Amino acid sequence: MKATTVPGLIVRSQSGFFTVQTDQGEVVCHLRGRLKRAAVGDRNLAVVGDRVRVSLHSGNSGWIEEIEPRRCALVRTAPTPQGDIRQTLLANPDQLVLVFACAQPAPRLRMLDRFLIICEKQGISPLIVANKIDLLDHERAWQLFDRYTELGYAVLYTSAVRGDHIDQLRQHLVGKISGLAGPSGVGKTSLLNLLRPGLGLEVGEISHTTRRGRHTTVVRQLFPLPEGGYVADLPGLRSLALWDIQPHELDGYFPEMRDLVSACQFNNCTHREEPGCAVRAAVECKKIHPARYESYLRLWAGDADD
Repeated sequence: MKATTVPGLIVRSQSGFFTVQTDQGEVVCHLRGRLKRAAVGDRNLAVVGDRVRVSLHSGNSGWIEEIEPRRCALVRTAPTPQGDIRQTLLANPDQLVLVFACAQPAPRLRMLDRFLIICEKQGISPLIVANKIDLLDHERAWQLFDRYTELGYAVLYTSAVRGDHIDQLRQHLVGKISGLAGPSGVGKTSLLNLLRPGLGLEVGEISHTTRRGRHTTVVRQLFPLPEGGYVADLPGLRSLALWDIQPHELDGYFPEMRDLVSACQFNNCTHREEPGCAVRAAVECKKIHPARYESYLRLWAGDADD
């Protein structure tokens, strides 16, 4: 006899236990063995943000019986002792809130470029948050991030210390599943504490020796917002290697390049050394930001350094 199931959303994942939000409340679940056997070796079988169907048992416990297909996912290549694997950080996000500091630490814009490529490939809406605006004047912050505004990406300048534009950030999150992502130490957890007071999340301190943050997120979790919607505070990422994106695809994920490809002299132009390259011509006349072009070249070469 088939078990009666109810729909739910995985809001927490830790050590094989999944907390699922249902209309009956939160249920702590395990995966059915048949699901594991059908996807042997898939470490991304069920993750936070997945829509599932669960069978309910006494004591707020249950079993995940089905996992619905994902609309999209934040995926990266993660190194392990056994080799690189696909790592799904968040399933079905409506948007990614890409948090980078204006200073302390200096913005790692090549990593931001990688996040934007993932958003372009997966069809996820990005919101760029330039945090710690209190540490430098607005003109300097604008110089750092305006290249993305010119490409059509939304950029919001915030300060977790002063509370600048937190209400605007909150409005972007209402009714959506959002992932807060970015390097360590940029203030993601501080922003989350402001968005939902009382969580008491521990905020990692910036290392004085490396200027890199020690992230404190030890579980994957979606935090509900009072106004509706969820936010995932993703672990600090020291690297973001792209998964399942080939070099010849890259120009399609750079908005400033993709419309120029057809104007290149060669159909298979890599935009590196070929004559008659429309992309390189646009770089030379400053229609494409040189730092963005440098990101493209590094990605083409497989450079993992962000």
